[in-house]
Amino acid sequence: MVRSLPLFHRIAGQPVIVLGEGDAAAAKARLVERAGGTVVAEIQRGIDEGARLAFIAHDDEARCEADALRLRGAGLLVNVVDKPDWCDFTTPSLLERDPVLIAVGTSGASAGLAKHLRLRLEALLPPSLGKLAQGLAEARGALRKTFPESAERRRALDAALGEGGALDPLDAGSADRLGTWLEAGGKAAAPAVHEIVVTRDDADDLTLRQARLLGMADAVLADPQVSETVLLRARADAVRLALPYEGDMPAGLVVIVRRG
Repeated sequence: MVRSLPLFHRIAGQPVIVLGEGDAAAAKARLVERAGGTVVAEIQRGIDEGARLAFIAHDDEARCEADALRLRGAGLLVNVVDKPDWCDFTTPSLLERDPVLIAVGTSGASAGLAKHLRLRLEALLPPSLGKLAQGLAEARGALRKTFPESAERRRALDAALGEGGALDPLDAGSADRLGTWLEAGGKAAAPAVHEIVVTRDDADDLTLRQARLLGMADAVLADPQVSETVLLRARADAVRLALPYEGDMPAGLVVIVRRG
C-alpha cells in the first residue's frame, strides 16, 4: 500500500509558515528558502498572506498540537517535526541534479534511512543528469517534429534512455550525445509483443526484465489471475486489457502477463 501521495509543491515567491526555535525550525526555514519560499514566523500573518503550508517545531508538545489544530482549521497542510502521526505531509531527503529532483521518503518512519538511501543514489547519478534533462526539455519541438505520434516518440525515448541506450541517464556523456542523436533522426523501438509469466502476487518477485517491460509497455494484456500489485508496476497511462483478448493488437510495446 502507498501510504503517501508524493507531490512536488512549487512555493517560489510564496509564504510558508515556520514556527518554533532551535535547530529543527532553522532546518525547515532553510528548506523553504532553498525552494524559493518566504518564511513567515507568525500564524495570523501567514494565514493573511495566503500561506498553504506550515512547519511546526516547538519544544512544547502541547503548543505544537494547539498550533497544528489552528492551522489545519484555517485550511493549511501542516508538518509537525518528529510527530509523523500529526503531519499532513512529510519532507523527504532530496537529491538534486537541477532540474531533476529525486525525493526519498519513508512516510515518516525513518529520516536516517531516507538520508542513506539518498546518499547511495548520489553516487550513482552523474552530475550531467541535469544537463540531459534540460536538453530534453529544450528539444521538445525537435522531438515532436521527428516523432509526430506520441506513442512513437515515447518508444524512441525509451530506447534511447534505457540501459546502454544513446541517452542512458547513468552515462556521464549522454547529455553531450543528445544533439547527435536528434540529428541522426533518433531511433524508436519497433512495435513488439512480449509475454511474461508471473508465479506469485508479490511484485518484488518480478525479474528486472519483467519489471522493465511493464514499466515501458504501451498496453498490458493481463490474465485475470494476475494480481493488481503486479500490474501496478506498469505505467499508469498504459492501456489495460483483460485476457482472453480477441481484438486488434494495440500499437507499440505490448506486454502479455500470464499467471503461471
